[in-house]
Amino acid sequence: MTRRIGYAFCCMIRGLAFLRLLLFGVPCPGVVCCLLLPDFEGSAHFLHLSRNKSNHELGYCEAEAKLASSLDFWTLSSENLLAVLPVDPVKENYVRKVKNCIFSIAFPTPLKSRVRLVAVSKEVLEDILDLDLSVSETDDFIRLVSGEKIISGSVPLAHRYGGHQFGIWAGQLGDGRAHLLGTYMSRQGEKWELQLKGSGKTPYSRNGDGRAVLRSSVREFLCSEAMHSLRIPTSRAASLVVSDDEVWRDQFYNGNIVKERGAVVLRVAKSWFRIGSLEILAHYGELDLLRTLLDFIIWEHFPSVEVTEPNRYVDFFSVVVSETAQLIALWMSVGFAHGVCNTDNFSLLSITIDYGPFGFMEAYNPDFVPNTSDDEGRYKIGNQANIGMFNLNKLLQAFNPLLDPRQRQLFRELFKAKLGLLGEKKGDDDLIAFLLHLMEKTAADFTMTFRQLSEITQSQLQELNIPQQFWALKVISTHKLFPAWVSQYLLRLKSNKNDSDSERRKRMTSVNPRYVLRNWMAESAVRKAERNDFSEVHLLQHVLRQPFQKHSAAERAGYSSPTPSWAKDLRVSCSS
Repeated sequence: MTRRIGYAFCCMIRGLAFLRLLLFGVPCPGVVCCLLLPDFEGSAHFLHLSRNKSNHELGYCEAEAKLASSLDFWTLSSENLLAVLPVDPVKENYVRKVKNCIFSIAFPTPLKSRVRLVAVSKEVLEDILDLDLSVSETDDFIRLVSGEKIISGSVPLAHRYGGHQFGIWAGQLGDGRAHLLGTYMSRQGEKWELQLKGSGKTPYSRNGDGRAVLRSSVREFLCSEAMHSLRIPTSRAASLVVSDDEVWRDQFYNGNIVKERGAVVLRVAKSWFRIGSLEILAHYGELDLLRTLLDFIIWEHFPSVEVTEPNRYVDFFSVVVSETAQLIALWMSVGFAHGVCNTDNFSLLSITIDYGPFGFMEAYNPDFVPNTSDDEGRYKIGNQANIGMFNLNKLLQAFNPLLDPRQRQLFRELFKAKLGLLGEKKGDDDLIAFLLHLMEKTAADFTMTFRQLSEITQSQLQELNIPQQFWALKVISTHKLFPAWVSQYLLRLKSNKNDSDSERRKRMTSVNPRYVLRNWMAESAVRKAERNDFSEVHLLQHVLRQPFQKHSAAERAGYSSPTPSWAKDLRVSCSS
């Protein structure tokens, strides 16, 4: 067993280092040798679903199911959690150290002023929560998603967890401004956990006020739905409400405290358990509870792991490592930097959670840091794979695992798809690394370089006749080695069997987004929202739902154009 664990840990190091090296650390030309899985197809759908029975076994019939037109008979349940996982015996809601439990019962604190519904996700309401969109227009819905109404079957909970923040053990953290309302069983027989963010204080609020502001809430609502449309595993956002409650924030931690408006987001995920959920139990020696929670998580969310198997924790860790590496590779493939990759923000289900000072890289820069409070650049985009390894190592300290090394070749497959390459050829690593090298040296836009390579014809590339609308390619073409890369790229494309240029472009436009939620776009929407103009929130919501398709309104708004001059030095706040 010791040898298996040692081998797993070495594979984890090599696998995650491969992602980092190939994307950001391989000099041009560079060769990274690793074996490819013959059946790997670069799918973005890596999540394990809950170990639920089929629709028919549970008595569900999707064809006959109707969307609920009100909340009158729509229910949640906390029973699946409370029947297995212990709750804090102290019922009062005050900040304190909590021991020997997973949750504390904590009710949301309603907002004091008038609440306004800013946005809803029709897809989440109808496809996940089985609610007709018209329900969002009712008072009951507004009261539910703002924390004023507790639905039948709900026992609001705040989760206890710890974590390493910026590499240092931070002790007890927990849901300081979030309330888990309960679990919803959809008509597809899937379990979804509903959580309010910004809904008031809990025993884990520390020095916080339990609130979230409109600025950060708009960003989270838009980005979680945008990431879903980019086919990246993520929590979802069902709704966003805003009030006139005063919330005071030091936006850039520079002593300048300003008044902002309070907001609440209803978030949805299969589970909100994270690495820190296990860390705190191991740290305080609550090993029986650690086993209980692990077995619960495995049973509910990891059907490939046999819960009665003696080595189940080894197998569980192997899946988490593999899928975490896959998630980070997917982040990198769209230029996404999470911004705060603490262990308490890393999901055990390998989905993107806890959107804070995130950012999408614009000019290609391995040192891109979206978080203005990250002075040392710990969470820069080029270091995310290393941070993933650090976080998984902290998980390793709770139980000794065996790593499945599949993630070593994931990055290669994702970027081959982004370049339209079929099959496997010697030199593919060099070709990818060469392009990224040119992008770095010219500060070419990450998203639009790949998108415009998806739209330009091979003949235009061959002649180095780049139309003006392909502005990102214009930038990278200023490098003296760009013609050499184009020659290598076109030669590689010729080796694609049974392929045509139109088919290549069709494939590439389906994996290279035209739109991502750039910081300046989110900031523009936030500024308007602060003036009660939510038009750009709704526009972005619509555009980011289909990020691979061209939208006339998005083009008029400049969403695929270079960053406007007013946003060149835009700073992203880490306070929320």
